[in-house]
Amino acid sequence: MAEANGSHSEPVFLIFGRSGWIGGLVGDYLKEKGAKFEYATARLEDRSAILADIERVKPTHVLNSAGLTGRPNVDWCETHKVETIRSNVIGCLNLADVCLAKGIHMLYYGTGCIFHYDEDFPMNSGKGFTEADKPNFTGSYYSYTKAMVESLLKEYPNVLTLRVRMPIVADLVYPRNFITKIIKYDKVVDIPNSMTVLPELIPLSIQMAERKLTGIMNFTNPGCISHNEILEMYKQYIDPEFTWSNFTLEEQAKVIVAPRSNNLLDTKRIQSEFPEILPIKESLIKYVFEPNAAKKEEVLAAVKEMRGR
Repeated sequence: MAEANGSHSEPVFLIFGRSGWIGGLVGDYLKEKGAKFEYATARLEDRSAILADIERVKPTHVLNSAGLTGRPNVDWCETHKVETIRSNVIGCLNLADVCLAKGIHMLYYGTGCIFHYDEDFPMNSGKGFTEADKPNFTGSYYSYTKAMVESLLKEYPNVLTLRVRMPIVADLVYPRNFITKIIKYDKVVDIPNSMTVLPELIPLSIQMAERKLTGIMNFTNPGCISHNEILEMYKQYIDPEFTWSNFTLEEQAKVIVAPRSNNLLDTKRIQSEFPEILPIKESLIKYVFEPNAAKKEEVLAAVKEMRGR
């Protein structure tokens, strides 16, 4: 890396993606930690504005959570392909390139929704996709652009890409929360998946940035959990009267535009860096279900209002 930037005795973080979910959570955590940070004002496509932000903040670390996932979901990307490329590919590479020139570490919150169970990685086999495996899922345009940018970012020696999957927080009425999504549906598919419990893993991501880890990291809790298992936990901890039913992937395909990714990611790397990381079920209990069970009536009322019941 050329031209080291800044001469701080403590880390200074510059966050791209202020209006995004993960960007907001990262900022909240850094504020709680008492760390020095600022949000960028530049759009990722604007190299001169990125440079201006870096000159203004003089960060030691850049955290990139910006990008398009689509609203209300990834189906949006199917009809907005140029906007998706501009943000998820061109913009992300632009930022990585500027950071390399300035000698700054960049951590990128990417996605693990670029893999899908197949003959080599069968469902329920316990065999997970590793950081070295090539993406095999391009069923949605969102995943296609994310797989593309991940393969290009691997060439940057200053970048760590985190593969986030089906992210979860404690707020059961937050629309981006995976659990919120499935408790709103009358029918769900029942497939085991790797998932990311953000309250536990966001603090670990900041440690990764401080350690200047690079390459790719499967950023999920160890193990996998199915939709039904999560809903059973919701029923056990929050709403004993909750009911739902299942449908097949073929039936699901009739009500969505783009296919969805389902996979198990191997977590040996993140476990080697953070042996204390909790398996997915234990993490859900600690960070989601026990805190919500402590205020069950309030949570249940909010969920029922959200569901219109």
